[in-house]
Amino acid sequence: MFPLVLATVLALAQQATTAPPTLEQDRLTACVTEARTDPGQAITTASQWLEGLSGVSIAAPQQCLGFAYMGLLRWDAAMLAFQTARDAIAVDDRLGRARLGSMAGNAALQAGQQLVAEGAFAVAMDDALAGGDARLAGLAAADRARALVALGDAAAAGTALARARELAPQEAEVWLLSATLARRTEDLTNAASWIGTAAALAPQDGAIGLEAGLIAALAGDDDAARSAWGAVIALGGPQAATARQYLAQLEEAPATP
Repeated sequence: MFPLVLATVLALAQQATTAPPTLEQDRLTACVTEARTDPGQAITTASQWLEGLSGVSIAAPQQCLGFAYMGLLRWDAAMLAFQTARDAIAVDDRLGRARLGSMAGNAALQAGQQLVAEGAFAVAMDDALAGGDARLAGLAAADRARALVALGDAAAAGTALARARELAPQEAEVWLLSATLARRTEDLTNAASWIGTAAALAPQDGAIGLEAGLIAALAGDDDAARSAWGAVIALGGPQAATARQYLAQLEEAPATP
């Protein structure tokens, strides 16, 4: 799970600006790189950077601290650092606040603070909408759905995912999450439709292939399940081993009369 969370947070960080890099941004990039290889040293680097700073200027070193704490699996500390960075930047930088708020939400989920995560993602979605970035808002809505599932509120999660599909229809992850929730709530018709959309958007994604096979198997289409899992194995990614296990279980299952 950690590599996926790290990739998500790094992607959010990389979306921060399309303007030419400033000295502060270069310093943040160097600090984040250090956080990935030597998180303990990055904490020292960021802490020294913070000395004597206040206001907006603390946002960048706090963001680096968040990455460093992630590297040490100190999720509560990472959440606090990202939230502090979010609150420090200019109030009118709604997209920056949305990205940092989503980072805080992802750290909160890993810390087991689902309610805090849900609130962070809801605020991030509102910030992204106010900043005019529908895609970022949709991703925040999808993340909020993950938090709501963890809180046991599948109905609210479904509503959040409907909003995510509306705002970010080109994001395969949104359709994958939608299909997975539909399968878990035994809505196989929508599950099959939504996983088909996800597969069309990201045909090389092994996680989508795994889910497609599960949905097909539950619908009684063993041939489609075999095909989906066989394709995942052919991709050779990290999901291949799971696909082999699913295929073995399918072959061991008693035949349906």
